[in-house]
Amino acid sequence: MIDDQAPLAGLRVVELSSFVAAPLGGMTLAQLGADVVRVDPIGGGPDLGRWPLAPSGRSLYWTGLNKGKRSLTVDLRSARGRELVAGLAAAAGTLVTNAPPRPGLAYEELLERRPDLVYARLLGHRDGRNAVDYTVNAELGFPYVTGPERHGAPVNHVLPAWDVACGLYLAVGLLAADRQRTATGRGRRIELALHDVALATAGNLGYLAQAQFGESRPRIGNDLYGDLGRDFGTADGRRVMVVVLTERHWHDLVTATGLARVVAALEQALPADFRRDRDRYAHREALAGLLAPWFAARTAAEVDKALAGTSVLWARYRTFAEAATDLGRHPLMAELRQPGVGPHLAPGSPLVLDGRQAPPEPAPDLGGDAETVLGDLLGLPPAQVAALRADGVIG
Repeated sequence: MIDDQAPLAGLRVVELSSFVAAPLGGMTLAQLGADVVRVDPIGGGPDLGRWPLAPSGRSLYWTGLNKGKRSLTVDLRSARGRELVAGLAAAAGTLVTNAPPRPGLAYEELLERRPDLVYARLLGHRDGRNAVDYTVNAELGFPYVTGPERHGAPVNHVLPAWDVACGLYLAVGLLAADRQRTATGRGRRIELALHDVALATAGNLGYLAQAQFGESRPRIGNDLYGDLGRDFGTADGRRVMVVVLTERHWHDLVTATGLARVVAALEQALPADFRRDRDRYAHREALAGLLAPWFAARTAAEVDKALAGTSVLWARYRTFAEAATDLGRHPLMAELRQPGVGPHLAPGSPLVLDGRQAPPEPAPDLGGDAETVLGDLLGLPPAQVAALRADGVIG
């Protein structure tokens, strides 16, 4: 349901998308109050049944990335269908797509209908070649610094980090273009490549500059690169991740574990100054050897009690199943009654504005908003919408 008091109330977006980045960008805008209409081919796009699935067989992935939107299905292979979508884009004023341009829906053609159009297209590579998160990640070197220290083959991670970053860049770009349109009356053409997002991130974090200066980043398993960070086993068979990033973190960890004298003796013997991050990193094996017995002698609950109130950064490792057991206590989560899935806890927008947080809204039924979308944006009466459905133009 559209909130007239939401920050983006009045912004309308037509989204021709699939998979992660573009739907996430659209949902980010929808959670801030924009009216986002997802347009799919009749029968759904390639991501409609993507795993994970609910017990009913409906995609939790699809419903998770399309919360709060409206849905319309159109025969995009037909000229009448593309004409209908072109009209919707012109009426909304903003179009997002990660699909190849179709006749009648290219930027130049839509610009003739709406001179102040904001048009955003997501690409794999800037030159138009296809790419997905896994292939982009492979190209840039991350799998060769992920995984156990002596493992020779690349290791992929499961988080589609570049898709997520790309979707959020998309939302920022659209808002910047809309702000300029409001100020100047001019629209914008935005192109955003998944590979560019990953490349920019690798550059911004210094990984690429490091390589250019001839230093090869090592694969170090669960250790933290450049400081002390490692997983330790506890007496009850759990594992915890402990991270030190500052002198204060280090002081509190040494104090809490009662190892101050032993650590001081080690500093003199090496010699080293463990107040410095580079010394903690260089001698991480020796320090881990001192710390490991302390964790091994205590349960995770006892570790929690000992480190409570300190600045030490630490957390227990948990599975998704374990993390799901206490979702009801987190203010981000609320019960969502998703048709076809059933009630479950789902996140709203993580943005807290003036102390308020937008709750999760259900994803639409595929194609279930034809009458309201075509009525609101194009002014079509129900009889005309019914005729389009009868002719197979819409689903």
